[in-house]
Amino acid sequence: MAGIEQIKVDDGEAGMRLDRWFKVHYPGLAFGQLQKLLRTGQVRVDGGRVKSETRVQPGQMVRVPPLGGVDHKSTLPTTTRTMRGQGDSEVLSQMLIYEDEKVYVFNKPAGLAVQGGSGLNRHVDGMLEAWRNKKGEKPRLVHRLDRETSGVLVVARTRLAAMKLTEAFRLRETKKTYWALVKGVPRKREGRISTWLVREATPDGDKMRVAKHGELGADHAVSNYRVVEQAGQALSWLELEPYTGRMHQLRVHTAYMGCPIIGDPKYFEADQNWEFPGGMQNRMHLHARRIVIPHPDKGVVDVTADLPPHMKQSWNLLGFDEASAEEDN
Repeated sequence: MAGIEQIKVDDGEAGMRLDRWFKVHYPGLAFGQLQKLLRTGQVRVDGGRVKSETRVQPGQMVRVPPLGGVDHKSTLPTTTRTMRGQGDSEVLSQMLIYEDEKVYVFNKPAGLAVQGGSGLNRHVDGMLEAWRNKKGEKPRLVHRLDRETSGVLVVARTRLAAMKLTEAFRLRETKKTYWALVKGVPRKREGRISTWLVREATPDGDKMRVAKHGELGADHAVSNYRVVEQAGQALSWLELEPYTGRMHQLRVHTAYMGCPIIGDPKYFEADQNWEFPGGMQNRMHLHARRIVIPHPDKGVVDVTADLPPHMKQSWNLLGFDEASAEEDN
């Protein structure tokens, strides 16, 4: 019969409900119309009758009958959003430091939010609209960075990749390395910080505080640190590795040690005699330097992100050599 299509299910659509699959491929198809096609056996998967809740798998063939003028969504129409997205696409391209068929890795600049919120007009999640693929599938966030934290941000290009990467974060199979410039010098050159943290609302927005074990809403948080270099007793460069992934974890833990991160608007506190170093920008000095994460298919993704300009300026001012961290490992 003329007009019948046979469409192969892609790898990134593994486990997707059939009604959701149709919503992606044929957004103009009404739900009631799809149900009628399913009841009458006109829609089939690998030749067999199916229901709307059937989950499709890669390589299966979906039989699609003529749909009365409803077209397959192979490309996105030109709209106001996609026109705005041209600027977003350029910014994303400048941020991109690694890509393959399943993964993007960006070096997010400080000051750019990952997700939307009150008063935010531009954020990575919104910008990713500009990079939808031909089927209309938008790249997916799999973890977060605070707005003022720069560095490595991993994004999945497919639904299946997002599931696997998210699972890797959940199972703590990733290694995340951060660099920070902090006030003072920790008493020990390296160590582990283990506390309980609880979120609380403040006039300046939600903050985390160190809590007691068993306190309502408290979660365990563990971070490892080591001192890479120091500038006398005034400032030190820390390499940080969070074992858990709590909100603001590294920022709270460094402050808990008495060494808050320079430029942190929420957790930096200093006595009246402390002066901000001249020539240094009062911006957050926390950078997601490197991530090692299992690739959704095989092997690992191991990516390093350059320091943002304001931290490079501080490193130069203090005479810190970026190669020092690698030499010590």
